[in-house]
Amino acid sequence: MRVLLVEDDAMIGEAVLDALRAQHYAADWVRDGALAETALRDGNYDLVVLDLGLPRRDGLTVLRGLRDRGVHIPVLVATARDAVSDRIAGLDAGADDYVLKPFDIDELLARMRALIRRSAGRGEPVFQHKGVALDPATREASVDGVPVTLSSREWAVLEPMLLRPGVVFSRRQLEEKLYGWKEDISSNAVEVYVHGLRKKLGADLIQTVRGLGYVVPRA
Repeated sequence: MRVLLVEDDAMIGEAVLDALRAQHYAADWVRDGALAETALRDGNYDLVVLDLGLPRRDGLTVLRGLRDRGVHIPVLVATARDAVSDRIAGLDAGADDYVLKPFDIDELLARMRALIRRSAGRGEPVFQHKGVALDPATREASVDGVPVTLSSREWAVLEPMLLRPGVVFSRRQLEEKLYGWKEDISSNAVEVYVHGLRKKLGADLIQTVRGLGYVVPRA
């Protein structure tokens, strides 16, 4: 999953970025509202963690602009503005959830997982399909109840497809789940990880749609 972190405080930003990458998110970090707007126009993100008190452009302005363009990316506001009126303003502007600073990193990650599930129309905390189960909270995978070890890259390829069976993901979309801005993209990375997943989870779980990409079929 790819996440955009918008946070101007260097200490908080570095801590959250480290936590996101430790949980195998492809995470990008910007420190002001204008850069956030550019990133959101150019990038394909699964979730945004957004501060409100930002240089150059306020977080509420960024949020309203995102919603005015009809973009439905889940947005988790993380801010020190603790007045009830500020929280109401953030939620009314289109935020999906709200966490106050100082926050616990584990709570932030749990709220992120909940928003990602909700955006896919899923309520259950463990994703299960055709005997394959993924638990995003523990990063454990299994096939018919038997634990399977997945690399962080294999997980990053599989999770969005298992979350949305029947949706075809292009190679570029899957690459965006794998890599942040400063990481080099291997030309055949997606093919390599799909091959590894098929060996571990079964050859029929992920199907190739010629000319389009890959899909976990609904049935």
